[in-house]
Amino acid sequence: MDNLRLWHKFLQTIKEQLDSGSFRTYFMPVTLKSNDEEKIVLSTPTAFIQANLSQKYLPLIEATFEKLLDKKVSVSFIVKETEDKPREEEADFFQAMPQSRTSSLNPKYTLENFVVGPSNNVAYAAAQAVASNPGTSYNPLFLYGGTGVGKTHLMLGIGNAILKKKPEAKINYCPSEKFMNDYVEAIKTNRMGDLRKKYRAADVLLIDDIQFFSGREGTQEEFFHTFNELQSRNSQMVITSDRSPNEIEKIEDRLKSRFAGGLMLDIQLPDFDTRVAILKAKSAESGVDLPEDSLKLIASSLDSNTRELEGKLTQILQVLKLKNLEPSIENISQFLGSSPNKPLVLDQKKVLHSICSYFDLNMKDLTGPKRQKELVLPRHLAMYILSEELKLTVERIGSLLGGRDHTTVMHARDKMKKLIQNDREVQRIFIEVRQKISTV
Repeated sequence: MDNLRLWHKFLQTIKEQLDSGSFRTYFMPVTLKSNDEEKIVLSTPTAFIQANLSQKYLPLIEATFEKLLDKKVSVSFIVKETEDKPREEEADFFQAMPQSRTSSLNPKYTLENFVVGPSNNVAYAAAQAVASNPGTSYNPLFLYGGTGVGKTHLMLGIGNAILKKKPEAKINYCPSEKFMNDYVEAIKTNRMGDLRKKYRAADVLLIDDIQFFSGREGTQEEFFHTFNELQSRNSQMVITSDRSPNEIEKIEDRLKSRFAGGLMLDIQLPDFDTRVAILKAKSAESGVDLPEDSLKLIASSLDSNTRELEGKLTQILQVLKLKNLEPSIENISQFLGSSPNKPLVLDQKKVLHSICSYFDLNMKDLTGPKRQKELVLPRHLAMYILSEELKLTVERIGSLLGGRDHTTVMHARDKMKKLIQNDREVQRIFIEVRQKISTV
């Protein structure tokens, strides 16, 4: 079976085992790179998709391929942006960095256009301090938080601010995947000296999504020595992660210790007022002046991250343009499927079924008397959403979930509220469950 037919059959098979949202998000953008004996390589467009496939779907992917090929296989991933590097450039792969690195910094991300609110104001102030005095204020600056909360924007904003003041500065923005692949390439080609010149010559090193260093012992060893060299030269380092260093598994203690030696800041999801401000700024960038009540309606429909807000706004503006409609609250509320005079309403059955689907449970497990550990989070999440978003009474929620006492519901609701605010993994799960509910 050739690769094209194999991948087509794989997608047909796995589509039946997933909800449509997960299939579109994590599998449609992926391609089959190679099928060599018992090793299959899949090409993903981003490190984010690669991480989710590895962490959540790898057993299912391997089992599906084994069923189609009738043999044991192992599956690995490669990020497309790395894979697509032209071969003719390889000779200069590890050339020392030029005097400025404007090509590696997206100029649209600046500190000036970053929307500040209670969830990120401390991180923003720290970013300004670092941009004003690189290498002296906070070194390293370690920013962590869930996806889409503005970590990369602040990091690139720092780089662009420094470059504006010092065009000769050697600024290296590097996603963690790029550093790992550069390290592997240096090992293969016996050019470790060139790799070290490339990274240790930087005045500013920006490393994005360092959680992907987890379990990569060789990469961590190289980065440890790079870190020490840059710190000894007072070169500024800014690092981002989706969780705090202590929550990243399989990261060496000596690296965690060095991260803690600088300033570590947690960035939370934007609150309602910040979401409104973000939407206002983004609509202005698009040349559309949305009414304040329309902005508030959109903000109230999504209790999520900046990236999802921007995506929803883009969809709305495109629909309005295609249909030649005014950006009024009435037209926008039709797009959102809600009345402009009342908040969005979720259906309790939709909530419970979506949670069962996400955690791969049946309704009897969720509402029944079983008390296994794996049922605690789904039940508590159900109680929280039913209480906070559907505004059901605790007595009604207890009845829906198998006749549980109202004090149990209150305890679960309050506990989930704290976890969603403070626990990166629970926050991620809540966002994904909320997306699933809204797309059902």
